[in-house]
Amino acid sequence: MNAQHRAEPETVRDREVDAEQQHLDRVYRRLEEKIHEAEFLMDDASKRAQVGTPGALAERDAQVFRAGVHLNRLNSEFEDFLFGRIDLLEGKTGERGPDGAYTSVEPAEGAIRHEGGQQLADIAETLHIGRLGVLDADYAPLVIDWRAPAAAPFYRSTPVAPGRVVRRRVIRSKGRRVLSVEDDLLRPELKARLDGEELAVVGDGALMAALGQARSHTMRDIVASIQAEQDEVIRAPAASVTEVEGGPGTGKTAVALHRAAYLLYQDRRRYAGGILIVSPTPLLVSYTEGVLPSLGEEGQVAIRALGSLAEETTGAEATTYDEQSVARIKGSARMVKVLRKAARGALDLGLRTPVPERLRVVAFGARVELDAGELAAVRQQVLAGTTPVNLMRPRARKLLLDALWEKSGARRRYEDPELAAEARQGFDEDIAGEEEFLAFLDAWWPELTPRQALGAMADEGLLARWSRRVLRPGEVRTLARALAARLTPQGEGPLSVHDIALLDELRTLLGAPARPKKREVDPLDQLTGLEELTTAADRNGGGRRERTAERQAAQERTEYAHVIVDEAQDLTPMQWRMVGRRGRHATWTIVGDPAQSSWTDPDEAAAARDEALGKRPRRRFELTVNYRNPAELAVLADRVLALAMPGVEPPRAVRSTGVEPSFAVAAGGAHEGERAGEGAGLGVSVRESAARLLTEVEGTVGVVVAMRRREEARAWLSGLGERVVTLGSLEAKGLEYDAALVVSPAEIADESPAGLRVLYVALTRATQRLEVLSAAPDLPDEDGVPDLLRD
Repeated sequence: MNAQHRAEPETVRDREVDAEQQHLDRVYRRLEEKIHEAEFLMDDASKRAQVGTPGALAERDAQVFRAGVHLNRLNSEFEDFLFGRIDLLEGKTGERGPDGAYTSVEPAEGAIRHEGGQQLADIAETLHIGRLGVLDADYAPLVIDWRAPAAAPFYRSTPVAPGRVVRRRVIRSKGRRVLSVEDDLLRPELKARLDGEELAVVGDGALMAALGQARSHTMRDIVASIQAEQDEVIRAPAASVTEVEGGPGTGKTAVALHRAAYLLYQDRRRYAGGILIVSPTPLLVSYTEGVLPSLGEEGQVAIRALGSLAEETTGAEATTYDEQSVARIKGSARMVKVLRKAARGALDLGLRTPVPERLRVVAFGARVELDAGELAAVRQQVLAGTTPVNLMRPRARKLLLDALWEKSGARRRYEDPELAAEARQGFDEDIAGEEEFLAFLDAWWPELTPRQALGAMADEGLLARWSRRVLRPGEVRTLARALAARLTPQGEGPLSVHDIALLDELRTLLGAPARPKKREVDPLDQLTGLEELTTAADRNGGGRRERTAERQAAQERTEYAHVIVDEAQDLTPMQWRMVGRRGRHATWTIVGDPAQSSWTDPDEAAAARDEALGKRPRRRFELTVNYRNPAELAVLADRVLALAMPGVEPPRAVRSTGVEPSFAVAAGGAHEGERAGEGAGLGVSVRESAARLLTEVEGTVGVVVAMRRREEARAWLSGLGERVVTLGSLEAKGLEYDAALVVSPAEIADESPAGLRVLYVALTRATQRLEVLSAAPDLPDEDGVPDLLRD
């Protein structure tokens, strides 16, 4: 897109996105030039027909190979190319590295000036960080390869030890389009200029800038404390378990992500097994990917929502939500016992074909038969072991043959042990090879899938049998009906995030039969003993295949070297079991806040977490400073915290805007005849409030409603644009918006026993403006303040 056709940017964020877009356009133009050069070299070398010597032939082939590798690399890295930027002070030395960037790590003596009580500086160098290094025609760096030494400050610099870095920017792009930028200000006390203009700061960095440039020494001390406590977590040794607690706005997620970057940079070989970052919702995954997209480089870091964590093993992904009463049952650790019985009991159901009641074979010229009772006894004998059900098939085959051999009476005919063993071997080979026996075995001991076992649990009678003395009758009815409402008897249908944890448990209980790996053997390998005999073109293709295999291996990875759990307080016991399987030999970083937990039984979840982490030593940190919410908004949220968790100390809000939260009552929502604010009045009021907030802030507006109103609220806000985001109460965790509209606090608080904690989360999403819209259940006073939020 040409610069003259761009719309005039309206906000600081828009201007900065536009500036990065112009740089990215320049980078892509240069990349296209390099691709054309590589294509020309490859084509030119491969067309040379005159070859004087075998050495020249090898040289030509090598040239084709090098050009092809370069071309493949350019093409494979072409998407989402740019992800970072650092703005640097003048360095101590003027030496440049091979990538054209200055090599100095520390700023020059006079890089920072002191005038009128302020610290001033000019940005001397700007480096963009990407997947591949790119130089312009004059060999000046357009993009620095993320692996290059010059890119190290992007990962290593912290507010405590910033080096030359003033501003670190994460650039989120898709293809050739810059979507957003997010800044991290490492020297907030410094007033820096770039090309004669004050350095712009977007996102959380803007908050830090406002704090750092405040006139009060106290405010500057607070900034230092934020930097120090976060940096301590980021650089903590990776061994064992690092636990980080902190209230809303303390930067837990950002700290966890920077910690992942730091660990990778410090010891990439150690973490070749991969780092897994677990987030509670897809929305938070999108936010996380936007903060440090460079972490996904070469499959080293996998960022997964809980609803897609088992996708690589079960092929399943969550697309819907459970009601709270159902979620409490599915998430409970009691479900382990139910699933164990379901995994074994599903064998008797004939999920694919009817379970045969008799087995007939012909042996030694006579018919041998096992009846239903005898088959049931064999099955009980098979199931006496602890092996996963699908892996018991060889045992089932053997015990069936044992029973048939015994029933045939052949054992008694042989006194000589050697003759008996030989006869038995022949018997097994004859019977086991018969199509009728194989068909029986397939029907009698089928390979079950986790979905099939889960679907079988929709039968209330079966579920009652499998959950006897584990679930109460009312819970059995609730769970069976919830499953039956969405799933077929084969388990097909939409799944919730809690279903995914059940499927993962069932996958473990059922097991997956080993598939033999086939290796294609080239006849030339056998004749010559050579491991490889290829042309340059073959090798280029092989390189592509190798990279594809690496990516596929990363996607299919089920265990990791380090696991980071974000918003850990929300994981259910069953989800902890699912995450724990992926970190059995890992080190861990656990990030959360008990005061924000939406799970109704924290003690049960803590026991499951302890089981997942094992006996590893633990190191605990606490983040105490809330730099997201202005003090005026934090005071309101703290009232709910006092109700939800009496005695818990909230994080300190360190800035004040002078703007108090606003309150309104939905049109008709306080009238006695309108149940829970139902009807058009609430929708109209929500839309009007959201539209007004859009005029009061430059950025985003998050509208938080009770989970049952999610789809309804999206319809209310349709057409207001991308800056408005509709959130169910459980989807808001970890996210932040310039303005937040919380709709009917009472509805959110009444959703579950943890409703007050969920409401506390909703009230702490805003960085600038907060409005609370009351409906009838909120019992608003004459000023519109809901009963729950009054002093």
